[in-house]
Amino acid sequence: MARKSTDRSGRPTLVDVAKEAGVSAITVSRTIRSPEIVSAAARQKVEAAIRKLGYTPDPAASALASHSTSTIGLLVPSLTNNVFSDVLRGVYDGVEGTRYFVQIGNYRYSALEEEGLIRNFLSQRPAGLVISSMDQTPAARALLESAPCPVVQIMEIADRAVDMSVGFDQLAAVRAGARHLFDCGYRRPGFLSARMDPRAQRRLAAFRDFNEAAGVLDDRRIMTTPQPSSVGMGRLLMEQLLSRAPETDAVMCNNDDLAVGALMEAKRRNIPVPSMLGICSFNDIEMVRQMVPSLTAVASPRREIGVRAIAMLLAEIAEPGSVADRHVDLGYQMIARESTSRR
Repeated sequence: MARKSTDRSGRPTLVDVAKEAGVSAITVSRTIRSPEIVSAAARQKVEAAIRKLGYTPDPAASALASHSTSTIGLLVPSLTNNVFSDVLRGVYDGVEGTRYFVQIGNYRYSALEEEGLIRNFLSQRPAGLVISSMDQTPAARALLESAPCPVVQIMEIADRAVDMSVGFDQLAAVRAGARHLFDCGYRRPGFLSARMDPRAQRRLAAFRDFNEAAGVLDDRRIMTTPQPSSVGMGRLLMEQLLSRAPETDAVMCNNDDLAVGALMEAKRRNIPVPSMLGICSFNDIEMVRQMVPSLTAVASPRREIGVRAIAMLLAEIAEPGSVADRHVDLGYQMIARESTSRR
């Protein structure tokens, strides 16, 4: 057996792995960085030697050698929101089997916190960044525009993306929900929204525009709060809406939590859904499909967004400039269920 030598930290080195496996150091390096270009036999030898010696690559040294690490940074506004849980699932599915791993930053709907995370991530020389917002501070946007790695902004599609984007037309999706309520015969629609981050504000604007054009807009039926979204908040907003505008015959909710809360408040008041009140949700997580009655929803392609974002990043990392379609619209679905079916 080859004698085990170590670096100053006492850890086995890449050279140690090469000796143990009976291959060259470059073969070890290629096995770690690009295993697909190494023969199966050599790869098995190297992997066995790595396990035996307990070798772990030095990320700092790798970054200096290749000008980037194997880290893909992912910045999201929430780790508890089920919408972003689905995006994360897609991201992890996308990196599975590659040499890359994901580092998550949660900026908690704060543009300044997002700016700090972007600055911190870039200082670590990531291979790429996935950002769930289009609404950066000027300083954060400047950082992304000068980033030495590919950047994919997700959830929306816009020409103002700094590099690449993948998502869907949020405004068209809201209009589809508003139109569905109108087509079902509801003429006194309301809107519930929490948090009121820039994306929520754009959705509200799209709802207002459609209903104003349809001649059924009444601002008394719009209930918003800067507080976080939850089922309980949905109940509270629905209670406030019905107290202010008891004639409301439909409600569109900015997300699924609020829609579930709105349905619970309607049940508490013995308001029959959908005959007296229609409810349309947004995103379509599992919970809304299982409610009784089941909730109509505008479904967003959350997992698919994560998978496609990683695919675009990996392609661009492998060959800069190779991604021709840099703004990918995955679309949305208008799914009618029991909460708006008056038949």
